[in-house]
Amino acid sequence: MCGIFGFIDTPWNQEVKAYVFDAILSRGPDEQDSWEKDDVLVGHTRLSIIDVESGHQPMVSNDGRYVLVFNGEIYNFKHLRSSLQKLGHVFNTESDTEVVLVGFMEWGNALPVYLDGMFAFSIWDNKEKKAFCARDRVGIKPFFYSTTKGFSFSSSLKSFIDIIGFPKELDYQALRDFLAFQTCMAPHSFLKNVNQLPPASKLTWSYDTNIIEINQYWSPSEIDNSIDRHSVIDAVDRVLEESVKSQLMSDVPLGAFLSGGVDSSLMVHYMNKAGVSPIDVFTLQFSQDKYNETPFAKEVAQHFGCNHHILDSPEIDGYSWLESIKSLDQPLGDPAYVVTNSLSKLTRKHVTVSISGDGGDELFAGYKRFQRQASDFPNQLRQKLLRPILDVGLLPSMLVKQSLSEKEMMLYQHVELGPWAVGRKSLYKYLNSDIYEYAQIEKTLNLWRNLAGDMKTKDLMRADLWTYLSENCLTKTDRASMANSLEVRVPMLGNDVLDLATSIPIEHHFDKLGGKRILRELSKRYLPESTWNRKKHGLSVPLQDLFNSSWGEPIDDLVNRCHEIAPFLNAKSVKGLWVDAKRNKGAKRLSYSFAVLLAWLDANGL
Repeated sequence: MCGIFGFIDTPWNQEVKAYVFDAILSRGPDEQDSWEKDDVLVGHTRLSIIDVESGHQPMVSNDGRYVLVFNGEIYNFKHLRSSLQKLGHVFNTESDTEVVLVGFMEWGNALPVYLDGMFAFSIWDNKEKKAFCARDRVGIKPFFYSTTKGFSFSSSLKSFIDIIGFPKELDYQALRDFLAFQTCMAPHSFLKNVNQLPPASKLTWSYDTNIIEINQYWSPSEIDNSIDRHSVIDAVDRVLEESVKSQLMSDVPLGAFLSGGVDSSLMVHYMNKAGVSPIDVFTLQFSQDKYNETPFAKEVAQHFGCNHHILDSPEIDGYSWLESIKSLDQPLGDPAYVVTNSLSKLTRKHVTVSISGDGGDELFAGYKRFQRQASDFPNQLRQKLLRPILDVGLLPSMLVKQSLSEKEMMLYQHVELGPWAVGRKSLYKYLNSDIYEYAQIEKTLNLWRNLAGDMKTKDLMRADLWTYLSENCLTKTDRASMANSLEVRVPMLGNDVLDLATSIPIEHHFDKLGGKRILRELSKRYLPESTWNRKKHGLSVPLQDLFNSSWGEPIDDLVNRCHEIAPFLNAKSVKGLWVDAKRNKGAKRLSYSFAVLLAWLDANGL
């Protein structure tokens, strides 16, 4: 796994060489190098996983025309290499990096559709003076770019924040969605002059014209109603087995996260079936029983004869919390980030690569919210009478929820804050009026609303792929793992799994026990009963306890300085929320999001 950057025809080319590696160093501590010609500078930091002795980057084609910097792993690279050799191409290394480079020489801008893996890369064409960039299907790996004074890109927003003279204006639309959903959505980033390349997208920038073109190269499959209910489980079994097997390639120690739940336990099963033995698995043990899944993880580890590393969850004091938030390249309000960071740090002491079960809930209907549809909330007489009063801001707060119907009710249930004039979820309450126009509050979570369409179960599941999964879950895993130079692979999101899972008729995902029927049935075949015969248990953090203990003091300080750190926020409302949250009367997750935002802004001087 790696970090990449590039600066083409920018006024910062010479300046950034002195420090730009620092922003992405943890993503690749084993090797750093750059390539420069005229006003083109590209760089790379490497975490050596495959073909450790070669595969160095930036990689230049034999004829000197193309220069590649690549972050990720391509799991079908051996197959692609063989195909390219049959077409007459000669390879100098055994690396997947060279397959990406030669693949572009053969297939051009169609290259991303051939790749099965997690990736973000850029290829500079010396002859045509163009940059071609792409990001994997679900955004496992990050890609930030800017067209301010030339073209520049990086694996981290931090690269741009560190540039002296780069415009550092906050993107209030990113802020809006962060407060609504604990993360901002591509194409926005927290810097107005920097965008995120959306998942499943490719980008071309021309030096001569300064024109940028972005196209989507993959979409979820159409529902295949011919898929038989009885055979779909076998089909999912096959693609998961093959996906895990393909992602086990590594020239360095490899293990797996194991929570004791269905998804991570199935990954261990398929690793065992592929011949990995014994498997090093890693579990965080919490002192509070309600958060601790260690007994279930122990049973799975014993079942497969794993080397089980039970890691006591460290006491995350206020200083450690603050440092972990400051290290983020942009705010992420999921409290599980801090825990994932700890797990990654402890895991890295033993292995360099870890397998994760991320994606199982999104692809196989693991969330209860997928069973709520817009049609469940019809626009009845009550809503028709109350809604006009809400629109003019005269409706009592306690009646806001009762005034909503259909898609707007779905949005209300999906966010912490939104575009309502009054009520506990009113975004207007927490922003100063002088930024209402720039935040475009009425467009809160517009990406999710557009992707969700009619807001039926099928639409909601697909919307999650490029919102909650890509922008929260995968961002959390990527930032936490790469902060500790650990590569995390997600076989649930392999190409064949994605194509099959998104084609399955919705009714096959549910039975009388709820969603995730397919993975539960597989678990009954291969896993101990305790894994599948219990309620779903997500990765939770005891916010209430932490607010009133170790995290309380640093957050108190941040909230008290809110008017200085973030003058665009309504400091009185933020402080009132924090006081209520400590008393267990306010929205703890929302209060935590404000704490993260303030800590990040304070650290980065924005």
